[in-house]
Amino acid sequence: MVPAALRGLALRGRRIAVGLSGGVDSVVLLEALARLAPRRGFELRAIHVNHGLSPNAAKWQRFCAALCRVRRIPFRAVAVKVRRREGGLEAAAREARYGVFRRARADAIALAHQLDDQAETVLLSLLRGAGPAGASAMPAVRRLGAKLLLRPLLGVRRETIAAYARDRGLAWVEDESNANEALTRNFLRRRVGPLLAQRFPRWKESLARAARLFARKHAASEELLRTYLRSKGLRAPSEAKLAEMLKQLASDSPRTAIAHEGALLRAYRGKVSLEKDLPPRPFSAIRWKGEKRLPIPALGGELRFREARGAGIDRQLVEQGGFEIRLRSGGERLRLAANRPRRTLKNLFQEAGVPPWERERLPLLYCRDRLVWAPGLGVDVEFRPPRSSPGIAAEWRRHE
Repeated sequence: MVPAALRGLALRGRRIAVGLSGGVDSVVLLEALARLAPRRGFELRAIHVNHGLSPNAAKWQRFCAALCRVRRIPFRAVAVKVRRREGGLEAAAREARYGVFRRARADAIALAHQLDDQAETVLLSLLRGAGPAGASAMPAVRRLGAKLLLRPLLGVRRETIAAYARDRGLAWVEDESNANEALTRNFLRRRVGPLLAQRFPRWKESLARAARLFARKHAASEELLRTYLRSKGLRAPSEAKLAEMLKQLASDSPRTAIAHEGALLRAYRGKVSLEKDLPPRPFSAIRWKGEKRLPIPALGGELRFREARGAGIDRQLVEQGGFEIRLRSGGERLRLAANRPRRTLKNLFQEAGVPPWERERLPLLYCRDRLVWAPGLGVDVEFRPPRSSPGIAAEWRRHE
């Protein structure tokens, strides 16, 4: 049960602390690791976090202390003050508990989360609309500051753990809050879980497997993002910041702008883009007199023009003059096909997948007060040359 979960980890000479609550899961984990410690050569100890939320809290602490005393396992109890926050009392208690684990004198913390906990966590995450990161639920091994966080029982069902404890005559304590169905997790466990089991007997294993698939997808996304940043000459952020960046990018909100090493990271319709985090430079209208290249440093690129036959802008109109480069001011329209009506730039940009933050800093070509051409969209039909007549095609190229 536990040896398989710890296979491949270099534990010899390490200090492993079990998060011991006194419940059946943590008692079984302590028992299993105590049997394994002599063979694997690690030092075992236990930490009990007293949240002070139950009238039985002192009783649980005494039980854990006595259990470790009998087994000659070093034991430490830490009392914490749990302050209710926005995420609720359960989240606040978890934050306090993990704060103790981070400060513990140990190389690794072993927690007794099991298969049922994992399945319930995945189900809760999905019901709350989580993406791949949230639906990945709990990893079996991860970093917790400078130490490892281990969950050796993550693939074991709750009933299997209880049977193990009964077979070996182990004693444990029961948390009375587990019967409180006002807590969402307890409601799922006591009401929803049994209903699911009637139709899907292995729903817990299925959700745990889904969590592993989500985790692999999330890990692949993290590696892609690291590779993308390196390709742009930027260092990858810390693991925590990388996860937060992915979470924000996954929202695909056009308002997302993540600052990183002097650059802004954005996402639109599943595509990530990077630009320098610089204030926009002032721009004034520029006359175009038919030049083949028109650098526009204020917009970070240049316009290029080439000869075209029966396409682009009618050369005769260009020779008449009156063309000017301006920025979007609002309400502009283009007619891109003779059999279609004139449409707003906003709608056309949306259809073309042009990100919102780029639309305001794109060079637009006007002839007096008429919009002629927009990057990524094309030329208004009234300014195109007749078939086979000379024209000039425009292209906007941004500097990398």
